[in-house]
Amino acid sequence: MAYVAVSGGEEAIEASIRLLDYYRSGTDKDLELDALVHKFGLLIEKVMSESGLYAKEYAALALKQCEGSAEEAVFLLRAYRSTLKRSHYTNAVDTGKMRIIRRISAAFKDIPGGQLLGASYDYTHRLIHFERENENASELHEHFHKILAEQTPEKVQSCGRVSDMLKDEGLINRFPEDNTEPYDVTEKLLEFPAPRSARLQTMTRADTGFLSGLAYSVLRGFGQVHPTVGELRSGYIELEIPYPDSDDTIYLGEILITEVEAFAQSEDKDQLKLASGYGAVFGRNENKAIAMAVIDRELERGGDYAAQDEEFVLTHGDCLEMNGFISHLKLPHYVTFQSKLDAVRKTRRKQENEEC
Repeated sequence: MAYVAVSGGEEAIEASIRLLDYYRSGTDKDLELDALVHKFGLLIEKVMSESGLYAKEYAALALKQCEGSAEEAVFLLRAYRSTLKRSHYTNAVDTGKMRIIRRISAAFKDIPGGQLLGASYDYTHRLIHFERENENASELHEHFHKILAEQTPEKVQSCGRVSDMLKDEGLINRFPEDNTEPYDVTEKLLEFPAPRSARLQTMTRADTGFLSGLAYSVLRGFGQVHPTVGELRSGYIELEIPYPDSDDTIYLGEILITEVEAFAQSEDKDQLKLASGYGAVFGRNENKAIAMAVIDRELERGGDYAAQDEEFVLTHGDCLEMNGFISHLKLPHYVTFQSKLDAVRKTRRKQENEEC
């Protein structure tokens, strides 16, 4: 379908595309990609998570190209990702060895390794600091660069999981190590029932608002559960690939992720055990990781609510398909709409004849 009846045809469409550059040209000040990466970190990480591509500079470029539209940026990154050659698969990562920058537990006051508040807007007053309109970015950068240079790095120590304590008490079930090859949703069509690896992959790339809304529905009555965040941790994990014909590995680098384990009472009340849900996403996106953990538990549980319907959750949460399908409503639907009008007119004429 196309707007063939629009005055100008292809010329009008080309002019429409040129107008996009006009809207980006509202000031002679440019947005440097490095500034976007470091000043809009949470937005960059949201886009990377939903596109399934950890590339900060490309995410910044996509946002710059599409006037800051997160949905359009995800579309651009997904399209670019599909052109990349897949050379290796990294080894499974033990997130227990994460280099932590933030770690909290809502379940316990004291946890092994301690709680680390890190950086979070949770503790701010949510007041606009108008003085930051004219802040000196160079001085701010140099100030914290100097502070970091004066600090002596401490030896990084990994922290045990809160869930391990509960497993030791027999309050959470232990499961044997599963060496089954993870389901790759980027190369295989999603089939139902889906393995848990496919569910987690799909949710970590799902739209943040969609997952949050589903999790909210669970808390508000459609499920009537109130899970507890046993542990939320953000930090850097190291990625490695196998060295050919050897037991050695090759270090590729590290990425920032947020990981959540949430606990709720098991539906089998006779067991007197807790059930857990898991969420992990790129960057610092805590609400999405928590929502993912809540929905993971609901999908394992199953039931009649939307958040417990595997097919509903996994097929409607993909931000690219969701926004694309809604966006397609803007395309011409002349023929189908005229058929609807004809049906309505025919029904009205029939009713008028019957009344006469």
